[in-house]
Amino acid sequence: MTRSIAVLVFACFVMVGHSQAESAAPAAYTAKCQMCHGATGLGDTPAGKAMGARPFKAPEVVKESDADLLAIIKNGKGKMPAFAGKLNDAEMTSLIAYIRKLQ
Repeated sequence: MTRSIAVLVFACFVMVGHSQAESAAPAAYTAKCQMCHGATGLGDTPAGKAMGARPFKAPEVVKESDADLLAIIKNGKGKMPAFAGKLNDAEMTSLIAYIRKLQ
């Protein structure tokens, strides 16, 4: 019985932590990504056009795996800066989930 309670408590802790990271994604997106990628992920902002930001709905972006997107966020790509050290892995993972919603 005690083990079951411990597992349940741990599961709730993980769910709350994931939920908090997921709910923080829009704010992180606004702060770090929106300037270039735009509110809808189309890359249609002046900065996005100047930097060559690809729309998240573009077929080549949609087909990228989450691991590919994580590598791009961590290391940058083209004119996009790297966010390793500026965002933690949980924040980057939640951003990927948010990007998938924008697709």
